[in-house]
Amino acid sequence: MGKTPPARTPVDPQDRYLVPGLVRGMEVLAAFTPAAPRLTQGEIAAALGVTRSAIFRVVYTLTELGFLLHDPASGRYALGPALLRLGHGVLPARDVIGVALPVLEALRDATGWSAHLGVLEGVEVVYLLRVPARRGLRSIVHVGSRLPAHATAMGRVLLAGLEEAALAALLRAAPPRRLPLPAFAVLARQARADQARGHVMQLGSFEAGVASIAAPLRDAAGSVVAAINLSARLSDAAEPKRRATRDALLAAAAEISGSLGFAG
Repeated sequence: MGKTPPARTPVDPQDRYLVPGLVRGMEVLAAFTPAAPRLTQGEIAAALGVTRSAIFRVVYTLTELGFLLHDPASGRYALGPALLRLGHGVLPARDVIGVALPVLEALRDATGWSAHLGVLEGVEVVYLLRVPARRGLRSIVHVGSRLPAHATAMGRVLLAGLEEAALAALLRAAPPRRLPLPAFAVLARQARADQARGHVMQLGSFEAGVASIAAPLRDAAGSVVAAINLSARLSDAAEPKRRATRDALLAAAAEISGSLGFAG
């Protein structure tokens, strides 16, 4: 289907200092907009008013360099992590949920565990995405659920992503609660250990009979912007199943973080 060509600064084709391939590459990247975040090669060509053959090598090069991501199943392209890294986090972040959803669905299917994504809000973790298991223990939390960060696997991962000064400020600003928060020294010690480990595994410590494993998601600047987890019945989480599930979770977290621009 036809698309309105993107507005771009006119250039003088006779300017001998211009690099035509670079100009065309910038035009290809500019074809992606919030209204059209995923395009086929034909749609990119239509947006630029050229043929597919005229942009084939440019699109191929941008994909090889990581400035575009290609989905072979749909044939569509999207802006890649190299573009976010180039902006050093200044460029608007891609929708974390949109990036994470297909990865978490594949993770759920591969492990059989329920998958979730959450962010830190005050001293609570807020669930923004829920991908329930197809069988066995289905996720009992819902999008919008709030749980104490210090007591949950995802929440601990998010707290571990804070500097100690930010963690202290968070506790000072926390409203009074029926269940008091642990002392700062206790939380800081836990956060340091969780950060060094790179993930958090809980075996029935928050919810009886439930195992949960969580890992952080990082943006182009390396900041922890969200967390993902997998959960299942504790009876289904014996070793070596836990190790395999943990490794799959960490690989998924690295994939999502890479799509968000993280190069670590």
